[in-house]
This record gives sequence, C-alpha cells and structure tokens, in this order.
Amino acid sequence: MSEVILYHNPRCSKSRQTLALLEERGLQPRIIRYLETPPDAETLAGLIDQLGLEPRQLMRTKEAPYQALDLGNPALSRAELIDAMIAHPILIERPIAVANGKAAIGRPPESVLDIL
Repeated sequence: MSEVILYHNPRCSKSRQTLALLEERGLQPRIIRYLETPPDAETLAGLIDQLGLEPRQLMRTKEAPYQALDLGNPALSRAELIDAMIAHPILIERPIAVANGKAAIGRPPESVLDIL
C-alpha cells in the first residue's frame, strides 16, 4: 500500500476519529495540519479531482469567510474558489485522506477505508 496522507485538523472530532480509525488498523498516516500548512493550488486541485468533486463541494459553507467573500456566487471560477480555500484553509472540508492514488473525506470516518 502507498503512504497514507491525512489532511487533519486536531480540533475537529471527525478528523480525530478518522486518525484513530487509521491507527487502529496499524497505519501511521503522514499528517498535514492543513490550517497551518495549506496545500498549494496544484495540490488542492489534484485533491478535488481525486475526490471527484467541484471546488465548492469541498467548501465548508457555514464558515464566516464563505459568506464574507460571497463564495456562493456562481460566477466565480474554479481557480478563484481554489484560491479562496488556500487563503482561508478553514473553508476546506476535513479530514481528507489520500492513499493509493485516491482520496476520501472522512465524513463519516469509515469512508476513508474505501481507498485503503
């Protein structure tokens, strides 16, 4: 199996549960605390593609920056939405696990098992 990467927010219960689930299976994922080290545009675009989503589908729409920046505006481009997530990583849904060339959002945490 390839390396498992977890885009993690330790303050998020789903993120902590997903990490615990991986560790229970003997996996030690490489943890990226994406709030401290946000992915660059190329990496985030790749994650979005691996997830099979559009950028807005990966956004936490209840976060203050989403409303403040009017990110629900359908006129915004893919690049503009990705740039907003990089500038405000709190907007990125979490946790995201990556393994074997695939990605999954850990909501529920068990959904990450599909990519292992």
